[in-house]
Amino acid sequence: MNRNDATNKSAAQAGDREIVITRLLDAPRQLVFEAWTNEEHLSKWWGPQGFTSTFQKFEMKPGGTWEFIMHGPDGVDFPNTNVFVEIVKPERIVFKHAVFPHFLATAIFEAAPEGKTKLTYSSVFEETAAVFDKVKEYAVPGAEQTMDRLEELLASIS
Repeated sequence: MNRNDATNKSAAQAGDREIVITRLLDAPRQLVFEAWTNEEHLSKWWGPQGFTSTFQKFEMKPGGTWEFIMHGPDGVDFPNTNVFVEIVKPERIVFKHAVFPHFLATAIFEAAPEGKTKLTYSSVFEETAAVFDKVKEYAVPGAEQTMDRLEELLASIS
């Protein structure tokens, strides 16, 4: 699946068990990295449109735990647990999503011309291909909406 917005700044691809989202963000790499690593910023944009998050634990270090509840617009709560695998400031964050659906996520931050940042966010799923086919129906648009919310936050703090 490919999706390009009108300005061709965004693309999403879904493979057999991987989702990759690429965005060109109108903010410097350090600020984008901060939006991912600062609990106050992250809690404002993480999750699809209409969702809010309540963070319970946020240990931004390798082996650290990030526990939170995503609250859906319909009132359904989604408990989440992530474990940070690698953090290389301001280049990369890798974490393992430890609850269903299980995946390893990698965010790569690359400096781009004109003070922009190329963000590549990939999720490699551990589930079977059949399960992934169902998961990607909501995971791809959810990830795109999450990146939209990141762009909105960056515009407000730039």
